[in-house]
Amino acid sequence: MAISTFKRKEIKFILDEEQFHRLNSVLVQYMNYDEFCVDGKEYGIYNVYYDTPDNFLIRESLEKPYYKEKIRLRSYYSPAKDDDGVYLELKKKIGGIVTKRRISLTLGQANAFLLEGQLPVLKGGSKAYIQNQVLSELVAFLKNYPVVPKQYISYQRSAYFGKDDSSFRLTFDRAITQRRFDVGLDKPNYGVQILPPGQYLMEVKIGASMPMWLSEQLAELGIYKTSFSKYGRAFRSFVTQTH
Repeated sequence: MAISTFKRKEIKFILDEEQFHRLNSVLVQYMNYDEFCVDGKEYGIYNVYYDTPDNFLIRESLEKPYYKEKIRLRSYYSPAKDDDGVYLELKKKIGGIVTKRRISLTLGQANAFLLEGQLPVLKGGSKAYIQNQVLSELVAFLKNYPVVPKQYISYQRSAYFGKDDSSFRLTFDRAITQRRFDVGLDKPNYGVQILPPGQYLMEVKIGASMPMWLSEQLAELGIYKTSFSKYGRAFRSFVTQTH
């Protein structure tokens, strides 16, 4: 069972087609594609967000509290099979700083854990302590919040990391697709798009300050910071349609 931990700021921007292509032409000077962008091609990400039956987690998040948290299951396959690897992620935001803790499971293990309370069997080794620590955090979270699968969100992503600082990441997401039925990673990828065609969500993920070259490019291209949550946007759409 693999594990990853992240702690960073996440700054978001909405770009149109022209802004995307002009900025993209500059990125290659300072950044490399990440390992999933084979030959510079984008890749798919498929998520299921879990929430309480009354949608407490997303309703609380939309109030923009100092502290908030959410849980999601992520796959790079669609549709995913029971023996495909997925990531179960616990994401927290405290005063603008995002931390993410995740463990890798098979889809079958993840469903058994989330829906039936069956703890996955952890193998020994040097990472056993950290694995159990994250699993304990997940167990505590699920005791506090009796969650069920609530929201499916997928998108196509291009991702980069800094040539001089590999912790500096930048991603472009397009074709952000959502649905609140057939909510499972074992289902095909379809639904309603959140952003209009030709728009991109850019996320800048940094541990400290934004590089000067990027700040200058954003100012030159008229790209400004925005507040954007994929799950939040999808939930707002759901509320609008049902009232």
